[in-house]
Amino acid sequence: MSAGAPLRILVAHNRYQIRGGEDAAVARDVAALERAGCAVEVVYLDNEAIDSGLARLEAAFSATHAPRGIARVMAAARRFAPDVVHVHNFFPLLSPGIHAAARAAGHATVQTLHNYRLICAGALLMRDGAPCEECVTGSPYRAVRFRCYRGSRLGSLAVARMVDHHRRAGTWRRDVDRFVALTPFARERFVAAGFPAGRIRIRPNGLPDPGPPSGASRDGLLYVGRLSPEKGLLVLAEAAARIGTRVTAIGEGPLAGALAGHPGLDLRGPCAPNAVQAAMARAAALVVPSLWYEGLPMVVAEAFAAGTPVVASRIGALASLVADGTTGLLAAPGDPAALALALARIRDDPAAAAAMGRAARTVYERDWREDVTTRALLAIYRDAVAARAADAPLARTGT
Repeated sequence: MSAGAPLRILVAHNRYQIRGGEDAAVARDVAALERAGCAVEVVYLDNEAIDSGLARLEAAFSATHAPRGIARVMAAARRFAPDVVHVHNFFPLLSPGIHAAARAAGHATVQTLHNYRLICAGALLMRDGAPCEECVTGSPYRAVRFRCYRGSRLGSLAVARMVDHHRRAGTWRRDVDRFVALTPFARERFVAAGFPAGRIRIRPNGLPDPGPPSGASRDGLLYVGRLSPEKGLLVLAEAAARIGTRVTAIGEGPLAGALAGHPGLDLRGPCAPNAVQAAMARAAALVVPSLWYEGLPMVVAEAFAAGTPVVASRIGALASLVADGTTGLLAAPGDPAALALALARIRDDPAAAAAMGRAARTVYERDWREDVTTRALLAIYRDAVAARAADAPLARTGT
C-alpha cells in the first residue's frame, strides 16, 4: 500500500439473532468507508442456526478456536487481499484466533471493543443488577460460579475458557495491531484487564447528519432501546409515575409484558428508524436510565444529532458522554427519586432543556458526525498498517 492510496478493508462480524446497535454500527461504518473511497468486503457470520440450548452450548465451547469461522474469513482475505482485517463481534462463530491467522498472512488487524466479552463472560460487566468487575483483574472462571453467561454454568465455563485461553496465549498483546474503544471509560476497563494501552485508540461510532433541528417546540420524554432489566426500565417507570408523567418507550424486550399498562410508561413497541428519528426531534429529552456500563449507546448520539438533551444514569461511559447541566442531566443509577427530580426539571423548565439541546447538537457535530469518525477510523487503519509493517521484519527473523 503506497502512502495516500485507498485502503482495502476486510470487515468480519458475527451478527446477532436479534439485530441491535452493533449490527447497525457495522453497517454504518461499511457505508461510510465506501463513501470515503475505500474498497470494502464484509464477511458476515449469522447466529440463526443457533436455535436451542444445546446449540448455544456447542457454539460457546467452539468459540475458543472456531476453525470454520476463521476459515471463511481467511478464504475471503486470500481472494480480496486486504490491508486491514477489522473484526467487530466475533462471538460465537468466529474466534479471537482470527487475528493470529490474519497477521500470519501479512494483514494488519483491528478489533473494535463493542462490549466487554473479551474480559467478561456475560459481556456487560454486570451481575445481580449492578456493575461487577470480578473478572477484570481476577480469574475469568469466577463467571462459572455466578452463571454469568445466560444463567448457565456450562455456558459460562465455555466463555470463561475462551477468555482465559486468549489471555494466557498473549493474543491481545501479540496478534492485534490496534483496538478501537468507543469511550475513554471502556479503554480504562480494558487496560485494567491487561490489554496493551499503547494499542487502544478511542473512536466513537459515527452517525450520518440528519440535518439541523427545526427549532419547533418540544414536548414529552422518550426512551428508545431494549426493554430489559439492565436498561433500568423499572426504575424509569417508577420515576415517571412519581411525578405524574408518562414516558414514551420505543422498543421490545423481556420486560414488555411486566411493564404493559404501567402508569409511568407508554409502550409503543419497535418502530422504524424514521419514526424513531421523528420522535427524537419532538421530545423534550431522551432518557437513558441504564444500570450497566453501556458501551456507546447510539441513542445518545441520535438524540444529540436531533438537538435533544439526554437524562442518563451517572454510571460508566454515560457519566462522561452527558455533561450534567450542559447537554443533559445525570442521576444516580437505580434511584427512582433522583431520576424523578431530573425528569421534572426537564418537564418544568423548557427553556433550560432547549439550551441543553443546542449544546448537545454542537457536541454531535464535533464528535459523532460521520465525516469526523470516518477520518478517525482511517487514521487507526493507517496506524495499524504501519505497526504491522514495522513488526514484519522482527517476525521474519524470529526476534
